[in-house]
Amino acid sequence: MSSADSLHNVHIGLVTAVKGSVVDVHFTDNLPLIYSVLHISNDIKQDIVLEVHTHLDAQTVRCIALTPTEGLSRGTEVSNTGQPLKVPVGKQILSRMFNVFGEPIDQKPAPEEVEWRSVHNNPPPLASRSTHSEVFTTGIKVIDVLLPLERGGKAGLFGGAGVGKTVLLTEMIHNMVGHHNGVSLFCGIGERCREGEELYREMEAAGVLPNMVMLFGQMNEFPASRFRIGHAALTMAEYFRDDEHRDVLLLIDNIFRFIQAGSEISGLMGQIPSRLGYQPTMGTELAQLEERIANTKAGAITSIQAVYVPADDFTDPAAVHTFSHLSASIVLSRKRASEGLFPAVDPLQSSSKMLTPNIVGERHYTLAQSVRRTLAQYADLKDIIAMLGLEQLSQQDRQVVFRARRLERFLTQPFFTTGQFSGMEGKTVSLEDSLSGCERILNDEFKDYPESTLYMIGSIDEAKLPASEYDKMADG
Repeated sequence: MSSADSLHNVHIGLVTAVKGSVVDVHFTDNLPLIYSVLHISNDIKQDIVLEVHTHLDAQTVRCIALTPTEGLSRGTEVSNTGQPLKVPVGKQILSRMFNVFGEPIDQKPAPEEVEWRSVHNNPPPLASRSTHSEVFTTGIKVIDVLLPLERGGKAGLFGGAGVGKTVLLTEMIHNMVGHHNGVSLFCGIGERCREGEELYREMEAAGVLPNMVMLFGQMNEFPASRFRIGHAALTMAEYFRDDEHRDVLLLIDNIFRFIQAGSEISGLMGQIPSRLGYQPTMGTELAQLEERIANTKAGAITSIQAVYVPADDFTDPAAVHTFSHLSASIVLSRKRASEGLFPAVDPLQSSSKMLTPNIVGERHYTLAQSVRRTLAQYADLKDIIAMLGLEQLSQQDRQVVFRARRLERFLTQPFFTTGQFSGMEGKTVSLEDSLSGCERILNDEFKDYPESTLYMIGSIDEAKLPASEYDKMADG
């Protein structure tokens, strides 16, 4: 606490035990409230910040450290701020990059004229929520046609390591931030440091940084810091929704790391784990975060979250609990990635609650069902083809296979974010062009075209190129 006035309100405690990032503090009077922030001024390094998690008895609290605890020993004095963890909100935070304490990490001075708000807020009451359903287009064919996202909804990108979650999330930022009139927030939970730095440069180059805020709790930081960064991002998102009445696009990479950080804290606090080693409070912790992402009469927070799936096991409790909160689940498949079908979205495992006739319209719904049916029939026929060959199929089944293979290739798309690696210029495709392309493939309009002409194109008309162009595309 810096000002002289506030020093009178500070209550001093003493450290009684240090176990890694768990610290017990003894107070003779005025026990700090749960979630209060405590400060230790350390001679060796910068201040150590603790957050109160448990009252052990009438005079002792157990805290979890948000910063490294090197050099901390018993008997060290601890000051109680009497406040929860807070982050800055206001127009000045736009185009900036912050850590969990609301401190800028973009090597620029701290923003002025900001208000500091607690990261602990309740979800909006049911009475203030909007029940109107509206589709949120991304410019990515496979998502817009088969898995439409909801404005004010939550979508999850599920996949194991290395199948393209972060690439797809970055592409969505690129496509949507440009057309999205509101504010975009990117929250990096427990991910690689270089990804944050790369994203910052990309957003700056794309010219979308003025309407964007970034927060990072990286994988090298303490579990409490990674756990709280999601709450900090939501406090900022709620400000833009409730005070500024703007729509917010909240991108989280990766929600599994939030659960993992909670699991680490739970273990450090000595709680008995539940199934597969997760914390017993996982469902509650995830719900407290997810339920704050809501569509109200003031504005909407639309969230897209990457979800790491441990060992590609979709029955893992972390994946199962996350599924239950989402309006759209986009599942990424390692098999499709190995076949070069990017984005590697598995249309048969993925789903969206928005894909109903009264929301997307009769034509879109019918087309999406036809595409899904064709791909499902092809999946059933794959075993027969592998054992007996394509020649043993009936003429009708062969037509299904040809259509499905062309649909699979049409639903691939070159990304702006991977252009420097693939040499192909990225493309966004309107919903009408995506639907029209699928419709024309299902009507056998492209049955005489090589499959490769439909691979990595934008709208379907790009397939109608002179023969000399086919070779260029194949090489590209």
